[in-house]
Formats: sequence, C-alpha cells, structure tokens
Amino acid sequence: MMRDMVTCFNEHAVRISETTCSSSTIQSCISHGQTPSPSIQNAVICQYRISLSNQGQLLVTLTWCRNHMGQGLNVGFGDDPSTTSLNLNNAISRFFRKKKGSKSFEHDGSKITVFWDLSNATYCSGPEPIDGFCLVLMVGSELGLVLGDLAQELANKKLKNGTQMAKFCLVSRREHYSGNGLYSTKAQFCEKGVAHEIMIRCVEGSEGMKQPVLSVSIDKRTVTKVNRLEWNFRGNQTIFVDGLLVDLLWDVHDWFFNPVCGSAVFMFRTRSGMDNRLWLQQGEKTVISHQENKEHERVEFSLLIYAI
Repeated sequence: MMRDMVTCFNEHAVRISETTCSSSTIQSCISHGQTPSPSIQNAVICQYRISLSNQGQLLVTLTWCRNHMGQGLNVGFGDDPSTTSLNLNNAISRFFRKKKGSKSFEHDGSKITVFWDLSNATYCSGPEPIDGFCLVLMVGSELGLVLGDLAQELANKKLKNGTQMAKFCLVSRREHYSGNGLYSTKAQFCEKGVAHEIMIRCVEGSEGMKQPVLSVSIDKRTVTKVNRLEWNFRGNQTIFVDGLLVDLLWDVHDWFFNPVCGSAVFMFRTRSGMDNRLWLQQGEKTVISHQENKEHERVEFSLLIYAI
C-alpha cells in the first residue's frame, strides 16, 4: 500500500528542500488503553486539479513529508507525478536547500513556473505548514494554484498585471501515520463546507473484552463502531456530511495478518453529483431529489488515511 506513495525525492520532481521520506518501524496499532496518545503524521499528499481557460486540465500533486532532518516538499505533475518532464536528479544540491525561490520548466507543451517561500513557515505536529508560507503555480499565462497565507500578495500582483486566474480544487488528500491507534485530522468535503474534525480510534474492548474495537467520529459524534475488528477487518458504511453522501471504507487486514510490513487504510469519499441523490420518505412514496446542474458537476473528493 505504501508503494503508490510518491517519494519525497525522486528524479522527476520539483524538490524544495533536502529531506527524504522514511517509514517508521512497525508498531502495534491496537492501543491497550482507552486514551491512546495521538499517532505521528509522517506525510501528507494532496492532489489538485487545475481547470484552464482553454478547457485543459492539469493535475498537481504536493507531497509534504518529514523525517529527523526536517520538512520536505515535492511537487509533481500529471496523472503520474513520477514521470513529469522535469528532471532535477543531477541538479546542484544547493537548489534543494533553498526555502525561497522560483523554477520554470516545460510540461506537456505548457510553461510552468513554481514560486515558493517556506523561509518563515510554521508547523504544528505534521509535515504540512499551517501558516507563514507561500506556494504559487503559473501555468502559461494563468495563475493556476495559490496556497498559503502569504500567497495572496503575490497573486494580487499577478492579477493586477492582467494575469488570468484559473480554477483549482482539491480532489484527494492522503495522510500517512505511524504510532498508536489514534488518528486525528480535519477535512472539508465540499468547496463551501466547513472543516470537520475526524478521529479514528482503535482500542481494546471495555469490560474485559480483549477484542479490538474500531470507532470513527466526526466533530466528536460517533458515526460508526466496529466490534470484533479482527473478524470485521474490512467494511464500509455510508454517512451524511454537509448534506452529502460520503462513503466510509476501512481495511485493517494487514494489522492482523501482515503486521511486519502491512498498513491499514481508511477512506472517506464523497459521491459525484449524479450519484449524490437525497432520498426523502413521504408516507409510502419515495421521492428522489436531484441536485441542480452545478451540483451534478460536483468534483468527487477523497481522504485516505494510511496507518502503520
């Protein structure tokens, strides 16, 4: 499961700082107490879709990672970020240490320029900065991606000069953890929605029950609870968040049957606009409430949590 994770430093990536991703030693993911300590977040992989004025689209993958040497950022492009046209494998390592700068290159017939400033970035417990940073992406003559609290100033300068702003959206987010059986994060399931607190706990059963129990809560409200997890190691459930149908899936098979190199996966996935129908019961009649056209075109979003 870890093989599909883009390494922090591969030969086809924009390397912002000189660090590498590393896996932690496999630890027990079943907590033996009711109040486990939070697991450590090692990497966050975000994929954005940029929609250009010429109807073209570009996928951009950001990989934030952390190890004992510090924070790292990798920027990949296209459906397979590892095969982007930019190759910096033989570049001078001095470039990788720069926390502020810009880099231009050609990708799929378009000129792409990346501006970044991580010199004053602040971090919480994970590899992703929370403020004090800037990451801006230009695709041709369009402003494609604007991230960070310091990015708006640069974006405003570009817009004043007549630069066109493309549309971009977050389509998937992957978070990699190691440690105890407590995984806490936040996710926004739709563009105009709020960020929800998500907590996944895996602990021993109470009242003398030693069988592990899995519970998932959103905004401190339990949305699913799985007893006898060793026998119910795969499953799914549909929940409602912000009026949307969200599929919750879990697969913890490797925790029990491949503990040496396996990991568990939890996924929250919104349905597309066409699939996202609200079924309302009115007496004996079932009414299917379709969304407006714009709702039908809603982009699916998925959050994956990898736990080892």
